Amino acid sequence: MSNPPLAPSCSMNRRTLLNTFGMGLGGFALNEMLCKEVQAVNGNGALQHVHHAPKAKRVIYLFQAGGPSQLDLFDNKPTLVKRTGQQLPESVRGGQRLTGMSGNQSSLPLVGSPFTFSQHGESGATLSELLPHTAAIADRLCFVKAMYTESINHGPGVCFMQSGSQIPGRPSIGAWLDYGLGSITNELPSFVVLITKKKGGQPLQSHLWGSGFLPSRHQAVRFRSGSDPVLYINNPPGISSDNRRLMLDGLRRLHEHQFSGTPDNEITERIAHYEMAYRMQASVPDVTDLSDEPKHVLERYGSDATDAGSFAANCLLARRLAERGVRFIQLYHQGWDHHGGLRGGLKKQCKETDQPAAALVQDLADRGMLDDTLVIWGGEFGRTNYCQGLYKPNADFGRDHHPRCFTSWMAGGGIRPGISWGKTCEYGYNIDGEGVHIHDFHATLLHLLGIDHERLTYKFQGRRYRLTDVHGHVVKEILA
Repeated sequence: MSNPPLAPSCSMNRRTLLNTFGMGLGGFALNEMLCKEVQAVNGNGALQHVHHAPKAKRVIYLFQAGGPSQLDLFDNKPTLVKRTGQQLPESVRGGQRLTGMSGNQSSLPLVGSPFTFSQHGESGATLSELLPHTAAIADRLCFVKAMYTESINHGPGVCFMQSGSQIPGRPSIGAWLDYGLGSITNELPSFVVLITKKKGGQPLQSHLWGSGFLPSRHQAVRFRSGSDPVLYINNPPGISSDNRRLMLDGLRRLHEHQFSGTPDNEITERIAHYEMAYRMQASVPDVTDLSDEPKHVLERYGSDATDAGSFAANCLLARRLAERGVRFIQLYHQGWDHHGGLRGGLKKQCKETDQPAAALVQDLADRGMLDDTLVIWGGEFGRTNYCQGLYKPNADFGRDHHPRCFTSWMAGGGIRPGISWGKTCEYGYNIDGEGVHIHDFHATLLHLLGIDHERLTYKFQGRRYRLTDVHGHVVKEILA
């Protein structure tokens, strides 16, 4: 007995075809496949079990968008000071492509840092005078001075750091972790994004914390400053919590009925989003209320700690989110793109970020959380050792984008403290020895969370994708 043929006027898609062809066996097969996928994701993550014992349970990533100048913050180069005003030797440049902002310059004059560097702690880490609070915790940090990337502009550079691809559309780091490891808590999202308010600079777009081709539940939830941190989770006027619960229960039954006839994974994703929003009605006000923080803790983070949406307030909020089981917390702080006015611009940026970042590390350590929390500080690339535009002695200047080498620091979560790994040439232009590519950085991050980066994959359009694309290795030298 065969199914009656569809009328020519009927619209047909692949799901309709599968549900009608062969007495619906195609639809049953698709439903079975999707249910297994949803079951895996709804459990303790698609991996079910980690690949090895993890050192970190959670990550707080302090992303400094715009490209902080490693030469003025972390990578002291006396040679540049001595040779300021001289031309960048072609033997050092090696034919590297430049951006359109300095590629047409008739000269590339070297310029040393105007800031003083000194050593700190038992590790002897060399830091700029602009980072006194970071210097005070230098023995807790691992400075990776040999980072490098292929990206020379902000859009592809930030996308590369956040998703392992210069082209938008891939899942972000937090989405991969939520997909692979699942959630620690049911009361808050596993992946949260915080952005410093009222900062200029290159725009930050939602694909940076999106889920790409992974199910949509794995994308981040952005917390905003103000009285309504998460949009649209509060009940409309006149709707009580009990009424909201009755509505969601009825809506869930309708969705489940729809899924039984049309096995579309987005239906289950919609259910999950509604349920998380309901739970966040209670959990978000609790986590964002800083009134229970002692005075000495607020003072540690700085005078901006109670100014919702500031970098200081977001660092404190990141600690509170980590305490409550959020696995990946992404902070974005813009304004590091100093093509000009570097002296004043860096001073302002460091005044906003130095104390809160150091306070976060120390606060986690005091609470016994640093051992299993990985804290990362860094941008998408570094800055050039030459001046952008004409060089004038004693005048302010700027630096262009530089992908060949830059510095990030990491702390806690299985990272060796009190070391500086990797080095650059005396001009601060090239890596001297082994470097750390973006894929190496991602492989190391996943390793610390118990994941073999080659085995966390997702099949999409006939290919198995992973965060590290097709290469990358764990930087074992920086592991504790």
